[in-house]
Amino acid sequence: MNFQLEIWRQDVREEPGHFETHHVEGIDPEASFLEMLDMLNEGLIAKGGRTVAFDSDCREGICGTCALTINGMPHGPNQVTTCQTYMRDFEDGSTIFVEPFRSNSFPVVRDLAVDRSALDRIIEAGGYVSVTTGPQPNPNAMPISPETQHRAMDASICIQCGACVAACPNGAAMLFTGAKLTHLNILPQGQPERAERTRNMVLQMDEEGFGGCTNYGECSRVCPQDISIDVIGMLYREYRSAVRKKPNPHQKKMVAQ
Repeated sequence: MNFQLEIWRQDVREEPGHFETHHVEGIDPEASFLEMLDMLNEGLIAKGGRTVAFDSDCREGICGTCALTINGMPHGPNQVTTCQTYMRDFEDGSTIFVEPFRSNSFPVVRDLAVDRSALDRIIEAGGYVSVTTGPQPNPNAMPISPETQHRAMDASICIQCGACVAACPNGAAMLFTGAKLTHLNILPQGQPERAERTRNMVLQMDEEGFGGCTNYGECSRVCPQDISIDVIGMLYREYRSAVRKKPNPHQKKMVAQ
């Protein structure tokens, strides 16, 4: 298979970027999108050119490191991670536009690589869960209903890739934050810090410059883990409850957004 690639090139975040045209030929239809970029980079090295910078790690759809916008869609045409997008998903001879995730809160590091540490800081703001250490407790000492367990597990599978932010017209991180809150706040172990965790994570999300949710639903549509938009409703309920217990000095600012 042969493709024309229009790839975003940007040396540093302070300078404007541009699209650069490259041609790749003889690509195996079963090659992943990242493997195709590896082949492109091998060709650039052979010619003495600068390789295209992009993020990757496990390449098994687990870690969430890969983050490319392909033809305007975070991760590509299917609801999977970039590393699980294959060249057979594209028409032979077509032109493919490759960009970094677009968000003011995800500044470009170089080319296709962006800084998503804002998501790390939201998690850090949530703090720790105060559980005791030592011998394992009796499994029956803290009963959890199957419904609660399923909801918690469905939210905890978020891999923090940031596709929800890149897809949202408002650049909101509420699907991500809602998932992280839901899987802790509905379990018994997460109850002691429930309100404080919610206030701190929402405040940090606001300080990072993410937008607010207006129910476009694009976040859930592109999520490779298929996390339901229901976690955003959970986030709203948790925040309202938390601020009633202890008003947040930044509450008016966040509501206004």
